[in-house]
Amino acid sequence: MVPFEALKMAREKNLDLVEISPTANPPVCRIMDYGKFLYQQEKRDREAKKNQKVIVVKEVKFRINVDDHDYDTKKNHVLRFLDDGDKVKATIFFRGREMTRQSLGRGILERLIKDIGDRGIVEFRPRQEGNTLHLILAPKKTEKPEKPPKPPKQQQQPEPAQDQAGQS
Repeated sequence: MVPFEALKMAREKNLDLVEISPTANPPVCRIMDYGKFLYQQEKRDREAKKNQKVIVVKEVKFRINVDDHDYDTKKNHVLRFLDDGDKVKATIFFRGREMTRQSLGRGILERLIKDIGDRGIVEFRPRQEGNTLHLILAPKKTEKPEKPPKPPKQQQQPEPAQDQAGQS
């Protein structure tokens, strides 16, 4: 059909002529209400966005001279973040002469990986960038077992009231 005739038909119906596939030979067009189409497209996009899981990266900072209790506390924070479904970035920042003791930093991060065990997976092994050493842990992907549907509640019917005076 000639584009002029298609445009004339669309105007008669108070609709728009929308080009669907411009690369096709000949180009494919459709007569539709374009405003309604955009509204429905936006509605679908919003609905799809509701079902998305936003990935949050939490950061836990260590020092090379971290004490056992402080290490355990931060390790528990890492475990809590992983259980919540967030990724964790464990960072060790070296200052001054601490740069000569990078093996201590790697040891702390390797210890963290070993202590996390199967509750998380290592996304990036410990690596050095400038004066920081960091690794990224991600939560373990496990299929949650589906809960069986709850049986419908049965409504209790009130018992008929008995007349107290009529009984002897």
